[in-house]
Amino acid sequence: MKVGVLGGGQLGRMLALAGHRLGIRCRFLEPAERPPAAAVGEVVRAAYDDPAGLDALADGVDVVTYEFENVPVGAVQALAPLVPVRPGPAALELAQDRLAEKDGLRALGIDTADYRAVGSEAELNRALAELGAPVVLKARRMGYDGKGQAIIHSGADIAEAWSGLGGGPGIAEAFVPFDRELSLVAVRGVGGDLAFYPLVENHHDQGILRTTIAPAPNISAGLTERARAYVRAILESLDYVGVIALELFQVGDDLFANEVAPRVHNSGHWTQDGAVTCQFENHLRAVTGLPLGSTEPRGSGTVMTNLIGSVPELPDLLADPAARVHLYAKTPRPGRKVGHVNVAEQPR
Repeated sequence: MKVGVLGGGQLGRMLALAGHRLGIRCRFLEPAERPPAAAVGEVVRAAYDDPAGLDALADGVDVVTYEFENVPVGAVQALAPLVPVRPGPAALELAQDRLAEKDGLRALGIDTADYRAVGSEAELNRALAELGAPVVLKARRMGYDGKGQAIIHSGADIAEAWSGLGGGPGIAEAFVPFDRELSLVAVRGVGGDLAFYPLVENHHDQGILRTTIAPAPNISAGLTERARAYVRAILESLDYVGVIALELFQVGDDLFANEVAPRVHNSGHWTQDGAVTCQFENHLRAVTGLPLGSTEPRGSGTVMTNLIGSVPELPDLLADPAARVHLYAKTPRPGRKVGHVNVAEQPR
């Protein structure tokens, strides 16, 4: 079986590694030289919207998926007559525009922070007055890992924040005074079968995920059910196939949806060493029509720590016998995710 993947970054690399054990081979469409996935699969080097590149990606594969949400929707639409694409374009359209995302979540009855669309400094001033300070200004498209975002505490911050956005368009969101950040990773199969990993607790620094604790401690059954209901509504509304992640803010007994990621997710990396079936294998199982694997944790808990900017010496990383190291073969630079380490407490 062969799977085409739009994107050849570390998520694609880990998809391919998970697929090897099942005899699934991956082919990647990726414009960058020497992407992380190059060591584990065939790479078609072309732009994501290049017709010849898309034809080469689709040739002989059973299904196409994607490893990040900023691939052009047009690329997925061009591939659809040639080969099944899972998840479909509706998921990309939802996740690529933060305004469409928030509108879509609200339409499903999912709680979010209050927000306003902003297309000018004047509209941003009005949004600040209506929402109250502080306000989080976000680019509607292409922002990730804290990029394209600014916190506005007063009108004095508006000019600089708007300039940093590059002229918009943007979305202004009321700041949520959250107790903690959570996320829920789930997987849905071709036939609609559905499985959830446990809710996890995430810790960010400067907009970049640093640590995930799985399962999140002190989670009530009611909170879990609410998060699952949110994700179930999203999956069913999109007829979604594959792994998805929903980032959430917990405020007391309430949950507010922050962002949807229609792909395998950084906060699910712990599953490689801490769950019966990792998110990468389950994504491949789902998109190829195979039965889903168990999402149950293997032990009492796992902590995932991202390696940001540089890679420590391997002997130092391996000093803890419980550490499981995952490196991405990426050139280190400030703010760049170059690997992660899972430390899982295994069952006795």
